[in-house]
Amino acid sequence: MTLRTFSLLKGMPVFTIKGERIGTVHDLSISEMGQVTGLVVHQQALFKRAFHLKLDDISSFGPDGIVISQQDSTLTKVPADSICLSKDELLGRMLFSEMGEELGLLQDVYFKEKMGTIIAYETTDGFFSESTVIESKHPPALGKDTIIVSVYEQ
Repeated sequence: MTLRTFSLLKGMPVFTIKGERIGTVHDLSISEMGQVTGLVVHQQALFKRAFHLKLDDISSFGPDGIVISQQDSTLTKVPADSICLSKDELLGRMLFSEMGEELGLLQDVYFKEKMGTIIAYETTDGFFSESTVIESKHPPALGKDTIIVSVYEQ
């Protein structure tokens, strides 16, 4: 099982299997159920265009780039029901446990690259504080003001 974080993917180039660069990773799309569904890719053109790339369409996540098997049917519009980590301002939102404990501000997410399951959250208490990784049992509840997560007992 390979884990990925959004912070490592952001800005990474996306290539077809034929070596054509189609854009860079700009955001992460998450379903209302709290599952990573794909990547938001900005295509390089005169006007920036955002497209959705489903996790299933990714051949490999490399250390320096992402490779997809085909371009034509792979890039679609970002689904209307997707929640984006950056665009919808999930980053920086307060995380609470199901027990009502304040866990910190969301800084990053860790997910299984093929399945999209979020398994941990990186949080911070402020600008200069160290970050903490909080493991999760179940998908998060993505509220308008906060994110509620089920956490492992330490």
